[in-house]
Amino acid sequence: MAKYVLFEGAPGYALFERISGGEQIDQQNFKLQGQFLDFKRFCKIVQLRAFCPFSSAENALENIIDLSEGMLTTTLKEFLELNVPKDGEAVLGVAEDKLAVSIRDDLNFKVERSQTVNELIRGIRYHFGTFLKQMSGESFQLENILIAQRGLAHAYSRSKVKFNINKADNMIIQSICLLDHLDKDVNTFSMRLRECYSRHFPELSRLVPDHLTYANCVHLLGPRSQIGPDTLPELSKLLESSEKAQQVLDAAKLSMGVDLSEIDLRSIEQFSKRVVRLAEHRFLIQKYLHSRMNEVAPNLSALIGEVVGARLINHAGSLTNLSKYPASTVQILGAEKALFRALKSRGNTPKYGHIFNSTFISKAKLKDKGRISRYLANKCSIASRLDAFGDFTTSVFGTFMKQQVEDRLHFYETGQAPKKNIDVMKEAIRHLQPSTTTQKRSPLPLSSPSPSHKKRKTLSSSDEPHEKKDSKKDSKKDRKKDSKKDSKKDSKKDPHKDKDTHEKKDKEHKTKKHKKT
Repeated sequence: MAKYVLFEGAPGYALFERISGGEQIDQQNFKLQGQFLDFKRFCKIVQLRAFCPFSSAENALENIIDLSEGMLTTTLKEFLELNVPKDGEAVLGVAEDKLAVSIRDDLNFKVERSQTVNELIRGIRYHFGTFLKQMSGESFQLENILIAQRGLAHAYSRSKVKFNINKADNMIIQSICLLDHLDKDVNTFSMRLRECYSRHFPELSRLVPDHLTYANCVHLLGPRSQIGPDTLPELSKLLESSEKAQQVLDAAKLSMGVDLSEIDLRSIEQFSKRVVRLAEHRFLIQKYLHSRMNEVAPNLSALIGEVVGARLINHAGSLTNLSKYPASTVQILGAEKALFRALKSRGNTPKYGHIFNSTFISKAKLKDKGRISRYLANKCSIASRLDAFGDFTTSVFGTFMKQQVEDRLHFYETGQAPKKNIDVMKEAIRHLQPSTTTQKRSPLPLSSPSPSHKKRKTLSSSDEPHEKKDSKKDSKKDRKKDSKKDSKKDSKKDPHKDKDTHEKKDKEHKTKKHKKT
């Protein structure tokens, strides 16, 4: 049972000692819970043993961030070593699981994590201000604790938002969702515009099948009676053919449509303007999505395309989540309903999800669609890991992997064996080496480099050693080949020598065995 309880608050660390007996405290023990509300009764159960305040707001923020990740800080370690007795019988109650594991591993303390400890910490949190006031005196004010809690909460949330690893791909997720909504809206509004204007000019819907050009034509032409030879040059520019523009003029003269009032025609023109603006806005968002994907996930966008890559990131939640998925999960992302339906009915599971929209699967034959989707999902998982955890932003690996997928499609059709993956990656690294010096993802300051980045070697700095290693390996291989050839020649010349050498080796082996026995 925990005799000491650790409490982490906004003012600092506090260590409480449990005084009263060993009965268990749980949520159903209402008598003890009633005692927790009264400070005089609660003092008979728990007493404040030691308190370590934070030196500044920055120090408090650093300690809270480390505690949220389950790390044991130096201040907490020194505080526990000073105040917790090392007799081996003292048990420390801790609220967090990760922190309890780190305390047990680093300090070799007996740590308890139970419902009794949670109830004690809940009572300590309720009376923490009065404990500090009793210890410090009348000069202490309870409002200072509330101010410290509020300031620490704002600073902690600000740091979490600032150092969010998913902030780079949040805009990709939002833009692909907005693009899907705009596609639906533009389609529904353009169909509604066709229905409204086809009462006045029904032949135009047959002559102009594209929605955006149809909306521009409605905005340009207006009422059917005003269509004449003056509108022919502008209409030919819009339709990109003079013959199609002449057909529209001829159809306007012999149209079977009904005349509309000026108010109806004006509302149709305004509606056509809105449709054109929505289509232009959709084009701008798509352009932004392409540029953002080339910055955040260049290998994935080069391999499978910007739109399909953005859909995969959106479905996974972030680029880091997508990089953690295996290739089998990436293959069926977006087809979860079909998967569970197949598992329930014991039918065939789906072969692809969002990957189906890529051009590789549409190029493949029906019998090869499953194999190429499996191969493409494997390459997508590699590309996402390179984009998420790579030191440099480059699309070289994505272009080479795209060529690998095309070669695999050619292999399924003709039977010609593609290159090995090792050879392709070596060639990609050779292409990458001249451009690594200008495409660093996040250059670190020279004054305080992080230890994790020290271990990583940039590709530009390791060009010469790789070449030397390759030359050494080639020379070793040539020596081995020459020695093998010489041994083969010697064995062909005098086979009796080989027999003598084998007999000598057998005798030596037998003598060694006898000595061991």
